[in-house]
Amino acid sequence: MKQKLSIVKIGGNVIENESELKKFLTLFSDLDGLKILVHGGGKMATQMAAKLGIVSQLVGGRRITDAESLEVIIMVYGGLANKTIVAQLQSNGCNAIGLSGADGNTIYAHKRPVKDIDYGFAGDVDGINAKTISALLNSELVPVFCALTHDGKGQMLNTNADTIASEVAIGMSLLYETTLYYCFEKKGVLIDVADENSVVSAIDSKKYQELLDQKSIADGMLPKMENCFHALHHGVRQVCIGDTSMLEGVSALFTKITL
Repeated sequence: MKQKLSIVKIGGNVIENESELKKFLTLFSDLDGLKILVHGGGKMATQMAAKLGIVSQLVGGRRITDAESLEVIIMVYGGLANKTIVAQLQSNGCNAIGLSGADGNTIYAHKRPVKDIDYGFAGDVDGINAKTISALLNSELVPVFCALTHDGKGQMLNTNADTIASEVAIGMSLLYETTLYYCFEKKGVLIDVADENSVVSAIDSKKYQELLDQKSIADGMLPKMENCFHALHHGVRQVCIGDTSMLEGVSALFTKITL
């Protein structure tokens, strides 16, 4: 029987809220079993870029990563955000190790091809090094991945954190029974975005299609849901979406997604 492994992705709005981040990291530290944390930090990078006089370009919510922006992203994701989170986890007795995809060749990617839009140094994941990540887990370390990958030729790449979480969960499912958690500021997938408690508690493929037909899922939730079902179709046991209370236990209100 495979060991259970939890992969938790934390959203930027939680990262930037000091009290919410502290609450989340306490809950994550108390989470039983093997675990991996994935984080972004886009808003923090935008703020840092502004301080340095660099204008951030976003198209459809996705960042255009030119060479100048990439330097800021590496500094913020791989440095400020990652090491702040790792230090706080250590204070909770959680022996975390901060990583980018380049560290240990853990997540390798390629530069996104130019089609309608040139996203610059944005990376699309090719695969993960499950053996190396498993070795860290077996050494009682908790990997904390920032949203950076590499192309194996010396180039760092800015990569969507939701995608990294999904691909890590898929790659690790060959060795473990994996559950993927997308933890952000909402309680789950909402029927009515104006009603915080209108959470859909369970979604399978049939229910998902119904929600799409009703146009109940749109905007930023669509790519997140696509990542969820991509993971499920490639070996991940289940995916959960909700706020920090999702990690407290079965009584919490959140969305559980299965095939």
